[in-house]
Amino acid sequence: MVKLSVVVPFYNVQTYAPDTLRSLRANAREDFEFLLVDDCSTDGTPGVLERAARDLPGAVLLRHETNGGLATARNTGLDAARGRYITFLDGDDWLAPGHYERLLRVAEDLDVDFVRTDHVQCTGRNRTVHRVPVGRRGVALHPREWILPAGRSTSVDYPYAWAGLYHRRLLDAGLLHFVPGLRTAEDRPWIWRLHREARSFAVSGLLGVFYRRGVATSLTQIGDVRQLDFIRAFDTVLAETARDPEAEKLLPKAVRTYCAIISHHLGSIERFEPAVAGKLRSMSAAAMKRMPPELLRDALDSMDEDRAARLRRLRRRAAVIPAPRPADAGPEVAA
Repeated sequence: MVKLSVVVPFYNVQTYAPDTLRSLRANAREDFEFLLVDDCSTDGTPGVLERAARDLPGAVLLRHETNGGLATARNTGLDAARGRYITFLDGDDWLAPGHYERLLRVAEDLDVDFVRTDHVQCTGRNRTVHRVPVGRRGVALHPREWILPAGRSTSVDYPYAWAGLYHRRLLDAGLLHFVPGLRTAEDRPWIWRLHREARSFAVSGLLGVFYRRGVATSLTQIGDVRQLDFIRAFDTVLAETARDPEAEKLLPKAVRTYCAIISHHLGSIERFEPAVAGKLRSMSAAAMKRMPPELLRDALDSMDEDRAARLRRLRRRAAVIPAPRPADAGPEVAA
């Protein structure tokens, strides 16, 4: 029986993939499998993965014929996963030796649907610990209770799929797959869905995942149109949350987070290509028009002056531009 399936997408990371694969080898166990998904890499990554498929115990190599993005690559791994527990790693990050065995022990001892962990962010030679914004550690908790409050960082603001371990019953219930085709912010609808629909979770202070920040090929460093997928990701969060029985309670958090992310991107708009910057402004303005007006007003009133002013300026500018035809408009979100 496979105890743990590790889904690891790779795309043009030949420089970093050997470190990732060495760390997987230092976590290997006879009942672990490593699903290595090559998302149609065009550099030397496929050769690195072919060698790993021969040398890494439990390795299974899966290939895409076309590049589908991180969400689609993770879904490919999930479709092939056989483990009782499932986790993720990105192809340019790495693990401490024995991390998965320790994390698995926590999940089995607590018998929860999923466990979230802290992680170490690595930017060049700098190392910074980032913690799950949940104060209670090592006990079973109800996921829904850790979505709020709206005005503070909560567990849904720590979306990293690789910072945790997930029981197979979540996969069987349809909760672990990602929105297909999302190339950024793919983990936002995913973490919201987990917290709305899973029955239990826990937080562990284990530090075993090392997240490599500032990689040149990462979409967080590239200002092209793929970055704008965050709009579709958060539209999904709002639409799904609006259908929740506690929508009135939860939507203020979703709207405020969406506004904060829009403001963040507008605040660094110079990193985008000019055409993409214009599209960012227009799509962001359209997204704000789709939000329930009273929730949008409350969200802006609760934000700091700089972020709120940036969004209000965008709204005023958009007000003089004709609204899109109904066929072009995005989904409405009910209050």
